Amino acid sequence: MTKRAFNFNAGPAALPLEVLQQAQEQFVDYHGAGMSIMEMSHRSAEYEQVNNETQALMRKLFGIPDNYHVLLLQGGASTQFSMLPMNLLQPGRPGAYVMTGSWADKALKEAKLIGETAVAASSEADKFARIPNLGDIEIPAEAAYLHITSNETIEGTQYAAYPNSDHVTLVADMSSDIMCRPVDISQFGIIYAGAQKNLGPSGVTIVIARDDLVQNSPKHIPTMLRYDTHVKSSSLYNTPPSFSVYMVNLVLKWIESKGGVAQMEQYNRDKTKLIYDTIDQSGGFYRGFAHAGSRSIMNITFRIHNEELEKLFVKESEQHGFVGLKGHRSVGGLRASTYNAVPLESCKALAEFMADFQKRNG
Repeated sequence: MTKRAFNFNAGPAALPLEVLQQAQEQFVDYHGAGMSIMEMSHRSAEYEQVNNETQALMRKLFGIPDNYHVLLLQGGASTQFSMLPMNLLQPGRPGAYVMTGSWADKALKEAKLIGETAVAASSEADKFARIPNLGDIEIPAEAAYLHITSNETIEGTQYAAYPNSDHVTLVADMSSDIMCRPVDISQFGIIYAGAQKNLGPSGVTIVIARDDLVQNSPKHIPTMLRYDTHVKSSSLYNTPPSFSVYMVNLVLKWIESKGGVAQMEQYNRDKTKLIYDTIDQSGGFYRGFAHAGSRSIMNITFRIHNEELEKLFVKESEQHGFVGLKGHRSVGGLRASTYNAVPLESCKALAEFMADFQKRNG
């Protein structure tokens, strides 16, 4: 058995070992077909079954109501930054955005290219170290939608609760925390997420969309960028990223085998508590970046009081089999991404390494 790295990469990220092993077994011969799933026609009965089952599993595990569609698209969440405003913005009705960090900023910049936008709240004055208070979010009365980034991977912040959106369509980029905890889907008009952090490999993007928002996309936008194109064809309008969809299918079955999304949340909280406790009990040797009430259970961002020690920490951690602990280049510092598939054992090992590093360098 190959020794597995302690993988804390921010994305593409850790996948469950059981899933990788199952994919390995089926890689050359999928269910006796004499070929790999990657070689099959996306119009074949075998692939159609994978496509339909993946959507059905998403519905079941994430509690998606019947009046929502589950789409399996390409282009990553970055394409959704423009596809969403293309489909939903109308003259005189701006897209409202809550500015929480790097990814919210990218979403807003793309929307500005398409139409009118407004900033409903921002935590930039706090270097995006917190999620704005929900009471501070000011939505223009005529807004087409309110867009949030549910979890900022770079800053390590996450919404503990979502804005009340009775009078406006709430839209969320959940790329880095989808299915890490249960969510009331009916609060949202559209949820989108790249799969490569919590649900599978890169290459497929999940879009969960309420029927009334996507049944009639504007006719003037390109066919591939219209939600109704993909709704009408059950995500099989063109050749899908079939292997990525198959891998998402296996990951969803793995989540189900672990007791579902509520159990995932408990598991994630247990994992991150080990690392946050190590930070909080270090007497200031380690400093968490995100404010306590905005801490993410997916991306733990922290600093050491001395940048030379941070470099040493990264170097030594790599020598001990840890991968991906260097903070994003835009903010520096250190970051541990603890997505669903990161085992508890990896987090235990990291907490122990951190305590030992402090003892030797404190």
